[in-house]
Amino acid sequence: MTIIRPYGDTTGDGMVQLSFTLPVAHDKRAEGAALQLAGKMGMDPAMLVHAKQMGDGFTFFVVYGKVNHLVDTDKVVVVERDFPLLSAKEVNAVIKRRLRRRLNVVGACIGTDAHTVGIDAILNLKGIAGEKGLEYYRELAVTNMGAQVSVPELVETARAQKADAVLVSQVVTQRDAHLQNTRAMSAAFREALPEGKRPLLIVGGPRFDELMAGELGVDRIFGRGTTPREVASYLVHALTGSAAR
Repeated sequence: MTIIRPYGDTTGDGMVQLSFTLPVAHDKRAEGAALQLAGKMGMDPAMLVHAKQMGDGFTFFVVYGKVNHLVDTDKVVVVERDFPLLSAKEVNAVIKRRLRRRLNVVGACIGTDAHTVGIDAILNLKGIAGEKGLEYYRELAVTNMGAQVSVPELVETARAQKADAVLVSQVVTQRDAHLQNTRAMSAAFREALPEGKRPLLIVGGPRFDELMAGELGVDRIFGRGTTPREVASYLVHALTGSAAR
């Protein structure tokens, strides 16, 4: 068993920093409301370190204080990478050896989501942080449908392209739009294509819980910080059952 506490000024002092917005104009009463909320969340004592008006009737706060909660790292449940991380050369070699054709990938932002930064980082040749996107892999055939794609359009394109995998990025999360869109997508693919003919369904975005893949009806969820190399390696693992050897 490994028990840890938050670190602020000294090891194990339990100090944490929390930011939030309240629907009140900035005044002394608003600052008191922020401290009251922090106290109800278990911060004792709580100190207000920043407050700023965010338009009419809203104030952004940062509070700093001590919590008594402990974390048992042995009880932490996460989705860990269960496949080898391959280079672009290794990915291409495995696809060529095992599939003997190009692996077809279709990507999109569905619903009203117009934020393509996530899907572009994974698919576009330029990639992200110096790492090339999936368009760089010569054994991958990539179709990037862009933003605000309807679920029927995505299903039809995946069918037409004979997609092996469908990648969907969701950044808009108001009212759980990302969850609703994902459920609608997975249901549409189940209805349109028989089992064994459906592509691998993968979603990603900063506010997905990677443990919810089964509940949402998809094969894999990738969170923030995912790289094109990770996605490519997963595709090879899931679709060929093979690592580079």
